[in-house]
Amino acid sequence: MKTSLTARNLEMSDELRSEIERKLARLDRKVHPLAEANVELIAHASHTSDLANVAEVTLVTNGHVVRSTSSGATPMAAFDGVLDKLERQIVRNKERPRSVRERHSEVADSVLHREALGTIDPDEAGSEADGRPSVVKLKRFDMLPMFEEDAIAQMEELGHAFFVFLNAETEQVAVLYRRRNGSYGLIEPVIGSGRSR
Repeated sequence: MKTSLTARNLEMSDELRSEIERKLARLDRKVHPLAEANVELIAHASHTSDLANVAEVTLVTNGHVVRSTSSGATPMAAFDGVLDKLERQIVRNKERPRSVRERHSEVADSVLHREALGTIDPDEAGSEADGRPSVVKLKRFDMLPMFEEDAIAQMEELGHAFFVFLNAETEQVAVLYRRRNGSYGLIEPVIGSGRSR
């Protein structure tokens, strides 16, 4: 696997570089032989958190992009956390039926084809006739209960900054989001309390 390493607020020593490459080698048997991993270590990402070191890894394998982020007390602790997440994501991607991926590809191709032909309704494309903001797209999806860790993995897999999910523990809809320091926040709506936290 081809690996590129970068560091911010941290000196990348030969010892640290070789340790990261050694640990990444455990993914070799699970990824395509020509896979590429981009690793970024950020030390002191936040002055307010004990978990101020962040590791971000973007893995490109067989045309698929897998991203993950983790924070920890040390750069290596953050990297160990992100490596565990990556491994779970890779295994989950291999186990997911190909039909799901192919179906999403077909939908995207259909929309692009309709756009090229000019057959997409202007309202669907987002025009606002009276100048007032309006909802131009409604998206509905089935929500299967999942735990926070699964929601984080799913959000990272999609490469989104937030993720709406049904919390398996509370049986309530929640919004998971990525904070600037690389950690995660969770929004849990409370109906009728009259205050926010």
